[in-house]
Amino acid sequence: MRYTRTTKDEDLTHQWQLIDVKNQILGRSATKIAQLLMGKSKSYYVPHLDCGDNVVVINAAYIKVTGKKLVQKIYTTYSGYPGGLRKESLGKKLASFPEDVIKRAVTGMLPKNKLRDALLKRLYVYKEEAHPYTSKFK
Repeated sequence: MRYTRTTKDEDLTHQWQLIDVKNQILGRSATKIAQLLMGKSKSYYVPHLDCGDNVVVINAAYIKVTGKKLVQKIYTTYSGYPGGLRKESLGKKLASFPEDVIKRAVTGMLPKNKLRDALLKRLYVYKEEAHPYTSKFK
């Protein structure tokens, strides 16, 4: 009989990953970021534990999208009050808050369970190259 060691919470290590999304496609970058956050490439990955890494995304303002998504893709938010429905196109959202666009894309690719909030706490998105975590990547 072969013994397999199970992954425990104290065995997990969270490393730091730096992702530069300048001139990258939004969806393809979001899938890579989501896999890093979940830790799917690690040998000890289990779906019920937070096995992933800390991910710092830079140059969010220079992300690209294909087709007519800048005009046709609409983000909607609803406050819960009458008349509280807000709609904004991807083009306007990228011009004002490019960090939010990447966070929303990654959020949609993470599992819809209790771990999602813990995974998103380790995602740091910045509009330009400057970020406060430069000491982690020496």
